[in-house]
Amino acid sequence: MTIKVGIVGARGLSTLLGFQSNPDTEVVALCDLDGDYVQEAAREHGIPRTYRIFEDILESDIDAVVISTPMHLHVPQTIAALNAGKHVLCEVTAGVTMDELWWLKEAVESSKKVYMMAENYCYIPENQIITNMVKQGVFGEVYFGEGEYIHDVRSLAYQFNRENAAKKSAPTWRKYWQLGKRGNFYPTHSLGPVMKWFEGDRIKSVSTFGTGWHTDSRFRQEDTTITVCQMESGKLIKIRVDCISKRPLGINYSLQGTKGCFEARSGVEGGQHQLWLEWMGGDSEYDRKWRPLSDFHEYLPDRYKNATEEQKNAKHWGSDYFVVEDFVNAVKGLEKPAIDVYDACEWTAVALLSELSVMNGGRTMDMPEFRKSGSYADQIIKL
Repeated sequence: MTIKVGIVGARGLSTLLGFQSNPDTEVVALCDLDGDYVQEAAREHGIPRTYRIFEDILESDIDAVVISTPMHLHVPQTIAALNAGKHVLCEVTAGVTMDELWWLKEAVESSKKVYMMAENYCYIPENQIITNMVKQGVFGEVYFGEGEYIHDVRSLAYQFNRENAAKKSAPTWRKYWQLGKRGNFYPTHSLGPVMKWFEGDRIKSVSTFGTGWHTDSRFRQEDTTITVCQMESGKLIKIRVDCISKRPLGINYSLQGTKGCFEARSGVEGGQHQLWLEWMGGDSEYDRKWRPLSDFHEYLPDRYKNATEEQKNAKHWGSDYFVVEDFVNAVKGLEKPAIDVYDACEWTAVALLSELSVMNGGRTMDMPEFRKSGSYADQIIKL
């Protein structure tokens, strides 16, 4: 059976190549409010049907929908899709308010349909190597992880005026829902891969601090935000989000265990990925030498090694094909969603709790237990 897929948000086609290179799926519809653009994108990518109205695509014969619209539309559109009997693959973040996360959890549980959050940074090949090494105990007991998403997106906060470049451009949704927020508004690229290295643990509390405003007075978002997540086990994850500072792109990760450590700095592709393990020797910290991650290619999962060139060419360094593959396998009932609604809610809640924390002097905010919540009283966030 071929799974018919509709994509909502014609400017968010990260998963398109993944679906088109999967033998069990067919992208049959594309939806976007911009009628001219959606038709142009559909022609370019060979998608047979277009829609402007979201409800219209839900009334069609698609089996699954990809939500790749602006963040503040994710939960309303996901709930509508689930209620229409569609499986959902949703881009990050899962939602923009705590209430939305509870609505989402309840909708997924009652729908009996597959929901998966498409956090593709978990699927980047280098991060997959580390995930596999962690699972095999190569780093010993892991007790500290770090993720950094450093990406100057200020230019995306305003629309480019094609007719008059000198004319003041209108703000986009990013001006409000991203750079108009305090705290760690976009944590999942930093947090997701590290959470996979702490599989089976959960975030117990969140504390967030900001640097203040130094670079661009147009935005409420501070230049850099640091969040410390205390895990249920007592272990720590530190994440940094900086979408304001004037600097090159940085997608950085680190990991510390009892038998070794890992560092990835200055971007993902072409960056410096290195690790040290205790069996490599060195009498003191000055004698210990890093080795490149490329020396440990044997830990790359087999499906990555066996991927076709078309699959490897999917966006985000080939990771988007494997996001799609896991989603499709979940729809087919072969496995559970790799990033389910409970992961999506917890990882997204870091953003929302961080906003409260940073505005209250870094106060520690308790993370609700989305998997165990049984009453409205369990959903109260206390200062």
